[in-house]
Amino acid sequence: MASTWQKAQEFYSWVLESGDPRTAPWPLVHSPLPVTLLFASYLSVVKLGPLYMRQRKALELRGLLIAYNLTMMALSSYMFYEMARVCWWFFFSKVIELLDTVFFILRKKQEQVTFLHVYHHGTMLFNWWSGVKYVPGGQAFFIGMLNSFVHIFMYGYYALASLGPQMHRYLWWKRYLTIMQLCQFVAIAAHSSYNLFTECPFPDGFNTAVFLYILSLIALFLHFYYRTYLKGKQEKLT
Repeated sequence: MASTWQKAQEFYSWVLESGDPRTAPWPLVHSPLPVTLLFASYLSVVKLGPLYMRQRKALELRGLLIAYNLTMMALSSYMFYEMARVCWWFFFSKVIELLDTVFFILRKKQEQVTFLHVYHHGTMLFNWWSGVKYVPGGQAFFIGMLNSFVHIFMYGYYALASLGPQMHRYLWWKRYLTIMQLCQFVAIAAHSSYNLFTECPFPDGFNTAVFLYILSLIALFLHFYYRTYLKGKQEKLT
C-alpha cells in the first residue's frame, strides 16, 4: 500500500515537473487539479442542472447569448490571426466554452446536451491543458488555428440564432457548418498521421493521441450528420 502511494506521488511529481517550464506559471497550467475540478463541476452541472430546471421556467437569455457568442466569435478571430502567440488563450477558450452547456440547460434545451456535446467539451479541456503544459506551440498551432477558424463561423451562427425565430430563415447553412467541422477533423488526422512518418520533433505520443482522438470525433460527427440531415430524408422517401 505504501509502495502504491509512493508511486502515485512520484507520478504526480512527474506530471508537475515534466511540463514546459515556460507555461508552468500560467493560470490553470501547472497542476492537473484545476482542470479536473472544472471537469467534475461541468459533469455535475450536466447531471444536476436539468433537475434544478425541471420545475422552473426556461430562461431566454437572449442578450447574454448575443454578447457571449459575439465575444467567442471575436476571440476565435483573434486566436486564428495570432495563433502562435495565444496557445494559452486557446486552452482557456475551452474553459469558457463549457458555458455552451450551461446555457442549453438554463434554456431547457436538454436535447442539445448529447453525448457528443459533453464528450467534445469535456475532453477538449484536458487535451488542451496537456498541449499547453507539455507541447505549447510547434505543430499544436495547426489544430488551434483550424479550430479557431471554424469557431468564427460556429459562434457567428449561434449569435444569429440567439436573435430569435425571425432569423431562422437565414440559418440554412447549419449543415455546411457540420461539413466544415468534419473537414477540419480530416485535415487534423492527416496532419497528425503525416507527422508520425516524417522527421518531426513533435512527440510521436502526442501525434498518436491526437490522431486517435480525432478519429473518435469523426465517427461521432458522422453519426450526428447522418441522424440530423440524412436519416429524416430517407424515412420520407420510404
